[in-house]
This record gives sequence, C-alpha cells and structure tokens, in this order.
Amino acid sequence: MAEKPKTRPGGGKLFYIPGGDTITRIDPWWGLVALVVVAAVVLVTVWPDPFWNILVFVRGGIIVTVSITVISFIFIMVLGLLGGLGRLSRNRVLRGFASLYVEMVRGVPLLVQLIWWYFAFPVMIHAVGKWLDFSFMIEYQANPIVTAIIGLTVCYGAYMSEICRAGIQSIPKGQMEAARSLGMSHFQAMRYIILPQSIRVILPPVGNEFIALLKDSSLVSVVAVADLTRRGREFMATHFNPIEVWTMVALIYLVMTLLSARGVSWLEKKNRFEE
Repeated sequence: MAEKPKTRPGGGKLFYIPGGDTITRIDPWWGLVALVVVAAVVLVTVWPDPFWNILVFVRGGIIVTVSITVISFIFIMVLGLLGGLGRLSRNRVLRGFASLYVEMVRGVPLLVQLIWWYFAFPVMIHAVGKWLDFSFMIEYQANPIVTAIIGLTVCYGAYMSEICRAGIQSIPKGQMEAARSLGMSHFQAMRYIILPQSIRVILPPVGNEFIALLKDSSLVSVVAVADLTRRGREFMATHFNPIEVWTMVALIYLVMTLLSARGVSWLEKKNRFEE
C-alpha cells in the first residue's frame, strides 16, 4: 500500500521521496568476521584433534598478545603526542631531539630493535653499573614482556609522532589565532581547540597503526615472550603438524584484526565531521 502524503502545519502536502528516509545500515564487513569465526568454530568442532587442542594450548598466548598490544598502544599514543608536539615546537633543541628520534627509529627494522632492547640494552646497563659501582644495575636482568613493550613503544612512537604532527598541522592556523584572540594561552588553545579537532583527523591512521601493531606483536616471540606465535611454534615443535597449527594461529590473528578494524570503523563514524 502506498504511503499517504503527510500534511504540513500550514496545510501543504509533504510527498514521500523514495530512498529519502534515514536507514541505519549494518557494516557489511561484519559478514567477513562472522565467516572467519564460523570457519574456526567448524574446525574445532569437526576436528577437535588437533584444532581444539591447539586452541587450548595457545589461549594463554592470546591473552599475552592482546595485553602487550593494548599496553604498548597506550604508551605509543602518549609518546606519539609528545613527539608530534616536539616536532612542532619553537624550541630548536626540543624540535631537533624529536626529529632525530623519529628519523633514527624509523630507519631500523622493528625486529632488530626488539633484539637490541633484549640483548644489547642489558649489556649496556651492566657496563654502566660496573662503572658507577651500582649493584642493582650490575644484576639487571631483562624482563621479556617489559622489553617487548618498550621495543614496540619506541618503534611505533616514531610513526605516531608523524601522524600527530600531520594531524595538528592540518588544523587551519586561524583556529589558533581565534583562540588566542579570546584570551586563551597557547596551552589552552592546544588543549581545548586544536587537539580535539586533530584527533578526529588522525583517527583513521591511528586505527591502522593499532591493527599493524597487533600483527607486528608476533615479532616479540623472538625475545622469549610466550605470545600467540611462540605458543603455536611450541605446539608445532611437539606435534609436528605445521599446517594445522599455523592455520589455526592465522585464523585467530584474523579474527582479532577484523574485530579491531570494525571497532576503528565504528569510531570513525561516531566522530565523523558533519557535512
């Protein structure tokens, strides 16, 4: 039955325009998430040996992977914001230090940085401890999880610094001038005017960095962290079934990254500029 035209308060008629109503659409990519989850469920249900056994064995590694990723990302955001502000600072020393940090860290692969923090950094601490005669430095032992978080934070912090710098510079200079003309200090203008707007701008690349960080966290397995990848390698070394192990591990990573991508997409829609 055709919808009857509505009437204006003044007496005129409002005609229904097909497609003009507001429709809340579900993100179609959730279908891919569901497909991957169903595939994993089918594997552990139909072939519990070995897929269910693999899932049980690596579940602790999943927790470690998620924990390292989330904790590292929090520190990365802080370091990236400080680095981005440092790159824009009028102080030459601060700007030079921030620029040197970004350029040097971005030039070294993440795997090499993780190995350096785990193997080389403790040796430096021991040498300094012997020179200063500090026993706690001489006896320093690297904690794998702490070392992994430091390595990921330092590496990704450099990339996040550039993202924050670009986001801040994308805000028109007139915004800062208007804030200062209203009596705000530079700090207040950055806090209440510039940064809230730049966060909306940098949200998509920040979300991509989180997803990349989640995947790159698999590299921490080389520094004795019992994450998902290392637990999968241990199971394979015991049962000699690489196809089943790495298929299951890949599906778990895929579920986590797809869920993260959907979360980032939702945040983008919630914080999108009104046109």
